Amino acid sequence: MLLRYRFRIYPTAPQAKALARVFGCVRVVYNDSVAARKAAFQAGEPFPKSGDLSTALITEAKKTDERAWLAEVSAVPLQQAVRDCDRAYANFFDSLKGKRSGPRIGPPRFKRRSNTQTTRFTKAARFRVLGNGRLRLPKIGDLTVAWSRDLPSEPSSVTIIKTTTDKYYASFVVALEDGADLLEPLPADQDTGIDLGLKSFAVLRGGAVIENPTFFARLERKLKRAQRSLSRKQKGSNNRAKARLKVARVHEKIKHSRTDWIDKKIHRIVSENQAVYVEDLNVRGLQRSRMSKSVQEAAFGMFLTRLESKARRAGRVFVRVDRYFPSTRLCSDCGALTGPSGLEGLKVRRWECGCGTAHDRDANAEKNIRAEGRRLVAAGHAETLNDSWSAGKTGETRHSASKQ
Repeated sequence: MLLRYRFRIYPTAPQAKALARVFGCVRVVYNDSVAARKAAFQAGEPFPKSGDLSTALITEAKKTDERAWLAEVSAVPLQQAVRDCDRAYANFFDSLKGKRSGPRIGPPRFKRRSNTQTTRFTKAARFRVLGNGRLRLPKIGDLTVAWSRDLPSEPSSVTIIKTTTDKYYASFVVALEDGADLLEPLPADQDTGIDLGLKSFAVLRGGAVIENPTFFARLERKLKRAQRSLSRKQKGSNNRAKARLKVARVHEKIKHSRTDWIDKKIHRIVSENQAVYVEDLNVRGLQRSRMSKSVQEAAFGMFLTRLESKARRAGRVFVRVDRYFPSTRLCSDCGALTGPSGLEGLKVRRWECGCGTAHDRDANAEKNIRAEGRRLVAAGHAETLNDSWSAGKTGETRHSASKQ
């Protein structure tokens, strides 16, 4: 299993200048690679191979006056730029042929200096973490790293990132053995369904509510003012660059606050439950509805993706209930479909079934999702790494949470 560990780094002024040189060279090589492939397509020529492009755009280009400055940086990040372009085109072609899941993606575009800048160093570049905690990069120097935790193994590559707010990060790729993040199994009946919504972000077992933090709404007014100020600045001026930085900082604060909040909620849910059942929401479809702004702010897609990843790594059972399962309309007592439905039904927060049971809309949906999730587990649709962990302790073979 490959994981990324990201840490803030603090380059000195000379190191920042050297990194800017690397970012610029990587960007130029990537754009040259895109341009070469576009030219080949328009001329009806075969698709250029990465090896040929690497030779032409790096090795041979260094001998010319126009690209002689490519020799001032390590060759490894430049080679990685050509490979990244090749991977981007492969994803584009796979998307056209239907071999790649998800929405269709477009062809690679030219990189801009104003966007986030990245460059990757592999083992071939001989980067290393020194005993004093600094990160040594070729032709750049020893960078100060703000370590928040130890790396579980030796990194295979490191990506240096410069954000639009002029902050620097080092993202390490490390190999983690399967089962390294396993948590001790909990009782099988210690589980929860999760009903996601906009009024409350989520409702868990027992009616526990996670309120929607609305990070974007809190800073929306400040963002509007910053964007209005940016729109009035002359293009190319220093004042416009300062105004752009203010807008980027507001966006960054929203992003980091949301990500930190989601990670903490996921950690708590996974730690306290042996099994987690969620509804397989059509997040992309919801983003095109009249509630698109609220749905995007809630970041349901990010939450579900990270929850599934964390649950799998921890050895917890994770089940997605079919999106067409009528969790809201179904009475959790008698099973009758008497609950609110349609757009008008969104206003109904409490309702009473014909059997006489009064329901809270979200709490009832959680009960139904949990019951359906348990049924899927009993049918053998969920396996976890905790099964083998438990088998190793007890000598038993366990295939699903229903058998624990």
